[in-house]
Amino acid sequence: MSWSAAPVESDWIDTVSALTSGESVLLVGHVAPDADALGSALAVGLALERLGIPVAVSFGNDPFEVPRILRSLPGQHLLKAPDSVGDPRVVVSFDVSSIDRLGVLRARAEQASTFVAIDHHTSYTGFGTISLVDVTAPATAVLALELVDRLDVTLDVEIATCVYSGIITDTGSFKYAATTPATHELAARLLRTGMRHDLISRHVYDDEPFGVVRLVGAAVSRAELDPDAVGGLGLISTVISAADRAEFNLPIDAAERIIDVVRIATEAEVACVLKEEDDSAWRVSLRSKGQVDVSIVASGLGGGGHRFAAGFTRAGSPASLLVEVRAALADLPHLPE
Repeated sequence: MSWSAAPVESDWIDTVSALTSGESVLLVGHVAPDADALGSALAVGLALERLGIPVAVSFGNDPFEVPRILRSLPGQHLLKAPDSVGDPRVVVSFDVSSIDRLGVLRARAEQASTFVAIDHHTSYTGFGTISLVDVTAPATAVLALELVDRLDVTLDVEIATCVYSGIITDTGSFKYAATTPATHELAARLLRTGMRHDLISRHVYDDEPFGVVRLVGAAVSRAELDPDAVGGLGLISTVISAADRAEFNLPIDAAERIIDVVRIATEAEVACVLKEEDDSAWRVSLRSKGQVDVSIVASGLGGGGHRFAAGFTRAGSPASLLVEVRAALADLPHLPE
């Protein structure tokens, strides 16, 4: 399924009504949340707190642990582990394209009287009772800010910091194709609050333990280039095992930046990084420079994402998973540059 519907005004009105109805509210990001998922949830959570509405923010990981690079985001006091969120009547998901991505919180979301999905993925599967999905938005955080505005909450430094964090990560610091003049105008509005964009970027991009440098080095040293893959456009791939991470005592999210290092190879249109989780499943990240839609590959293998940044998680060996990825990429049409 490829989502193409845009949010309608009545859905925004119904969402605001549900959030301000006095019912218990739970805001959730996807498992292994990134800055767009968690930043969006925390931004709206802070807005609801300003209105005096009881609210909790969570995500479906077990064990429940905020990725290290996101621990500086404001609003952490709103976070609750999945086993302590109770039975909320209103649930809002952020940046979740498939209901499976809610992890252990799926059941609570499905039992809620109102279940709002706020997202920007074309691979969104339509699971919400209300869907506020705009596939033209460069980040879910853009929609989160619109919701803050519709709640009539003043944009402050804390909310702006959460929103900006989501925008810079999903736009690649404004270098990806989805960035528009409106994106820069929105960023200017956030900057006018006095938030420290330099500190945000440092926390997100430039603050890693030395072990991550070693891990990146290991990934780069074993990278392989297949110039004939993707119909001759080229594929670069590498693998990071759980043992690699254990050597440097690093969690799975420490491997996230590897894809941005290997994807710079001129000879490869697509980059693929396979990262082994602690339970032996493999988290596979795909990036395209713009000539193929990797979300088609990810969706076909049980995941999802954007046209040029997608992924999936599967059991199997890295060799067999890479064979599947190569086969799926070979069948993709080439997009105009």
